[in-house]
Amino acid sequence: MGTTIPRKVPACMSLTESEYTVLRHTIASRGTARITLLPVTLIGWALVAGTLTVLGNTPATSLFPLTVLAGGFEAIHAMHVGVERIGRYLQVFYEGTADGPMWETTAMGIGPALPGGGVDPLFTVIFAFATLLNLMSAIVPSPTMLELSVIGVFHAALIARLIRARGAATRQRAVDLESYRAVKLRMSNGKE
Repeated sequence: MGTTIPRKVPACMSLTESEYTVLRHTIASRGTARITLLPVTLIGWALVAGTLTVLGNTPATSLFPLTVLAGGFEAIHAMHVGVERIGRYLQVFYEGTADGPMWETTAMGIGPALPGGGVDPLFTVIFAFATLLNLMSAIVPSPTMLELSVIGVFHAALIARLIRARGAATRQRAVDLESYRAVKLRMSNGKE
């Protein structure tokens, strides 16, 4: 069903080959973990929200499942940022030679041209929808204006974080690519 990822680095590999292999494995495993974490987060959020609703829903209880959403999003975001950084590192330090790997360069070259604008690696639309559903659970028990204001601020803060993270993610590849190129240039000039 495709290529297998080596669990151990063979002893006959050079340091460069083993570093490349381990980093590609890291990208694959973090990518899988990130995708797995989305349903785990949503299930956890639904269980916490449902349990609190059954036990006696007060407006403030909507903040507990909101923390599950926020924590899950931050974990997915951290994995995505790490994977992208590793990818740019591999692109700058391992790609570009005639016989070298070209996955990162090729993937980056076709990414923006995908029909429909590509994918949302942070699942921000899903998290925003879940956040709005979570806010609805705070409105059901008829909160006071003060409660609604405080709860609304926390929900709005997560929505703002989603928007900010999505914007940063769209710029990250180019920024990291230039940063690694600058590091490589300094290293080749003997300044590091």
